[in-house]
Amino acid sequence: MTKPAERLLEEALQLAPNERAKIAAELLSSLDAQEEDVRMAWATEIARRAADAETDPGDEEDWRTALDDIRQEVLSR
Repeated sequence: MTKPAERLLEEALQLAPNERAKIAAELLSSLDAQEEDVRMAWATEIARRAADAETDPGDEEDWRTALDDIRQEVLSR
């Protein structure tokens, strides 16, 4: 944890329980929103892939080729 985060935590722990609970709820809610965005993105991608597979079932890529492509993309970052 960074020093500013540690100071913030120390200050937050001095607050009344109801204030700490409100802050904790807001922090957790902000994490849930990000997770929901990821879930929605995956759902969209899965639907796109399923539709693509139904439209052109013969258009398959060997998993080894796909894995090599992914490795190259990740290593180039």
